[in-house]
Amino acid sequence: MLGHEGGKKKPLKQPKKQAKEMDEEDKAFKQKQKEEQKELRELKAKTTGKGPLAIGVIKQSGKE
Repeated sequence: MLGHEGGKKKPLKQPKKQAKEMDEEDKAFKQKQKEEQKELRELKAKTTGKGPLAIGVIKQSGKE
């Protein structure tokens, strides 16, 4: 048991991620995604609490 080490080993330090520059396409894409998510949240807020979206008719058989 000579090689036994107590405690946790520390993970190796990762190099810091450098902030990459975003070009105009990336900025437009991110903006479009934010707008779509906002619209989805608004639609979810409208639909919650209203009951079922599809109103079905219960079919009755000819037997009574």
